[in-house]
Amino acid sequence: MAKLSYIEISKENLLGNIRNIKQLLKVETKLAAVVKANAYGHGMEEIVDIVQDYIDYFQVDDIDELHRIRKLTSKPVLVLGYIKKTDLHDILKLNCVLAVYDMSNLESINSAAEEEGVNAIVHVAIDALLGREGILIDNLSAFISKLSDYSHIQVEGVYAHFANIEDTSDFTHAQKQIDTYKKALKIFSYNGFSNLLTHISATSGILVYEKTFGENSLVRLGIGMYGLWPSEDLKLRYEKDSIYFTPILRWISHIGQIKTLPANYSIGYGLTYTTSKETKIALIPQGYSDGYDRGLSNIGEVLIREKRCHVLGRVAMNMFVVDVTNLEEVEIEDEVVLLGKQGNETISAEEIALKIGTINYEVVARLSSLLPRVVV
Repeated sequence: MAKLSYIEISKENLLGNIRNIKQLLKVETKLAAVVKANAYGHGMEEIVDIVQDYIDYFQVDDIDELHRIRKLTSKPVLVLGYIKKTDLHDILKLNCVLAVYDMSNLESINSAAEEEGVNAIVHVAIDALLGREGILIDNLSAFISKLSDYSHIQVEGVYAHFANIEDTSDFTHAQKQIDTYKKALKIFSYNGFSNLLTHISATSGILVYEKTFGENSLVRLGIGMYGLWPSEDLKLRYEKDSIYFTPILRWISHIGQIKTLPANYSIGYGLTYTTSKETKIALIPQGYSDGYDRGLSNIGEVLIREKRCHVLGRVAMNMFVVDVTNLEEVEIEDEVVLLGKQGNETISAEEIALKIGTINYEVVARLSSLLPRVVV
């Protein structure tokens, strides 16, 4: 059955992005594919199926995502979000790696692991000047001194996360983070921990830090795997060196109705647009419940027959209208691209993000999970 609206995923582009990343890293560096938030809106099932033979770990955020991914792969999974105490018994049965943020968290995990008769494999989160989850460097020695009291904890790794390394104009804070993180690793080493998996870099860290200076054994590949850049600064800087990410997603719908409206005719809720002349319009059966942001009302564009067509009026929950007056030919059920390429034209996630005042991550992550994902 032909689908009216769906997300199209390019297997070729996805694997190409992974290859490009691997070329920047040492041969022995392990890759963790970040597939939280429905694989950044691209579809967890589809992405995991494509990449699992090319990566070493997966990373998700919570227990629901872990349950979901365990139906797809037996690869090691990092669960780096908070897990409720009452869910720890369940999650320990699913063969995962848990994040440890503080002593209370450690005690809860150890207690659940003891009751289950297993050892919990953990990665210790360091708050290296990010100000979110993790152990402050000043408290780390005291934390490590208590680890031996917890017989069902196996520390496999240590990690942190950059705050703004994608800002290529000022490396000051990133360097402070690196220094803090390296200090944490030295404290672990001094206390007898060796051969730990270490990771601080996502896509931006891979490009700016790991590529040249990094000594970490694991990287977390997120936005770059999906063919998007963490920032415009990094895109401009690295495309000069022939490093490319290719978007893997197209969001496709089809025209539901075509008609011509007279001049002085209002379109959509709130009367935010009134035609100034006779105008041919096309109805697109997608809306903000599908992830097409209401902020694109009157300013968004879509692609029809390789031409840009402007959104007229408010984006509604399930539909919106575009101007097709300038199209010489247009028919019911013509393909409409809301995001991605059509011929030589492209509507990028960055373009949409700029119009609605956000970032490309959010544009794709908010795509409805109810839209079918189709791998091509």
